[in-house]
Amino acid sequence: MSPILKQGKFVGSLDCGTTSVRFIVFDQYANIVSQHQSEFPQYYPNPGWHEHDPEEIQETSEECVTQACAKLEEAGWAKESVKVIGITNQRETTVAWSRATGKSLCKAIVWTDSRTKNTVAHFEHLLSSVGIEVEPGQFKTGEEAVEALREITGLKLSTYFSGIKLRWMIDNYREVQKAYDEDDLLFGTVESWIVYNLTGGVQGGIHVGEVTNASRTLLLNLRTLSWDERLLTFFGFRRSILPKLVSSSEVYGHLSHGPLKGVPIGGLIGDQQGALVGNKCLRQGEAKCTYGTGAFLLFCTGKDIVKSGHGLLSTVAYQPGPGAAPIYALEGSIGVAGSAIKWLRDSMGFIKSASEINTLAASVPDTGGVCFVTAFSGLLAPYWDPGATGLLIGLSSYTTPAHIARATMEATAFQTRAVLESMKLDSHTKLEHLKVDGGMTNGDVCMEILADIGGFDVVRPDMRESTALGSALLAGSAIRLFGWDISKPATLMEVNTKGSRTFNPHMPEEDREKGWTAWLRAVERSKGWDEGIDE
Repeated sequence: MSPILKQGKFVGSLDCGTTSVRFIVFDQYANIVSQHQSEFPQYYPNPGWHEHDPEEIQETSEECVTQACAKLEEAGWAKESVKVIGITNQRETTVAWSRATGKSLCKAIVWTDSRTKNTVAHFEHLLSSVGIEVEPGQFKTGEEAVEALREITGLKLSTYFSGIKLRWMIDNYREVQKAYDEDDLLFGTVESWIVYNLTGGVQGGIHVGEVTNASRTLLLNLRTLSWDERLLTFFGFRRSILPKLVSSSEVYGHLSHGPLKGVPIGGLIGDQQGALVGNKCLRQGEAKCTYGTGAFLLFCTGKDIVKSGHGLLSTVAYQPGPGAAPIYALEGSIGVAGSAIKWLRDSMGFIKSASEINTLAASVPDTGGVCFVTAFSGLLAPYWDPGATGLLIGLSSYTTPAHIARATMEATAFQTRAVLESMKLDSHTKLEHLKVDGGMTNGDVCMEILADIGGFDVVRPDMRESTALGSALLAGSAIRLFGWDISKPATLMEVNTKGSRTFNPHMPEEDREKGWTAWLRAVERSKGWDEGIDE
């Protein structure tokens, strides 16, 4: 006889990251009731290329939901206790699929992928020569066109953004070009693909795109939160391939199958914005940094779009509901963080598991003069150089794997400081402390290095699944579960209050500045190694 299962009230979050998917079930205080995580394959077919199989992401997502629900029942709770789910995702990763079959037309191009350097060079040339239409019949060219693009999107031309990746797909994959010509092409970022499949796929699945993800496409007007016709014309896209735009918190549809069939999907958000919400940085002036595959520092600017003069991006932080005024953020994106540790493990064989880097790095007091610029696919903020390349400099016969391990951790810390220096200049605010989350923050050595190099306090919460929690809060807010209302931060007061640990800087200021100067010199040497060509 089966045991009688308890009925509770929980919220689920499907966190679709760059290397793994997890499904986490939270209670109203952000305690984790059940969870399951699985990795999915990574494909690197050419230098600078990074791909995923969209079907594999989908299968892994469904497996995580199923397994987490089984664990929930093992813990004595009925799966019907999950009242709503949210989804958070790696953002700029680009998926193209067929309207007729519901199947992907090619591998997804991952946000880290830098194959599109020549596509970027082409559009840079186009901006310079032909320009972009700012008013009917009125074009701006050259630097004025670059500024016009930033004014509309908050972004700059880069291999990073999904509109550029989509353009490359159409131009280089016959199947995608054919689907585009026949109006059979559907485009989306990962949340769009997941929602489409969870709500039925080709059998009535909905094709939606959430605004924080859309704000990373180079196609969204940051002020109106709508697809901008001028940008569609400039990049050569027809509107019918694009998803319907939705807010970060509303009921979009219901799960069509699986153990949670019938449960509403109520929250969607890009992973870095999800971590901002999960850290409850909902007010102007609050900041967080998530250290996962890359590292992403977001600084909430409230209802104001702050234009950076120092290499940062203006982006949508979240939109609390349909038609609600959006909240904006300044963002500094670092392309390589945890993936450099993965490189030390998988490609170099220096460590057997990612956690070992802390022990290895702690075995030496410094890097022995080694500086590591981890520009594996160019440099993002605040440098924005797609032609930059990875650089290990300062090597000598004294250098050991321990020095390189420590230099790898320092690379992330130096890049964090570079972004914060820009944020200080843009916001005229000096950050006293930085809230952190993500896999790299589990290591105390890494956090001590970050505090020392940055010269600020690093605050690490006990429950660090902030990205997943962000989409859970948005989903709960959509149906007012637990009285949560994302537009009223006071309603979230009891969420994730278990405590945190603060790491204080101990490095002498003279040593900090000496290291910073060396880092800046190394960055200059890494720049411009591999330049894109307008073909």
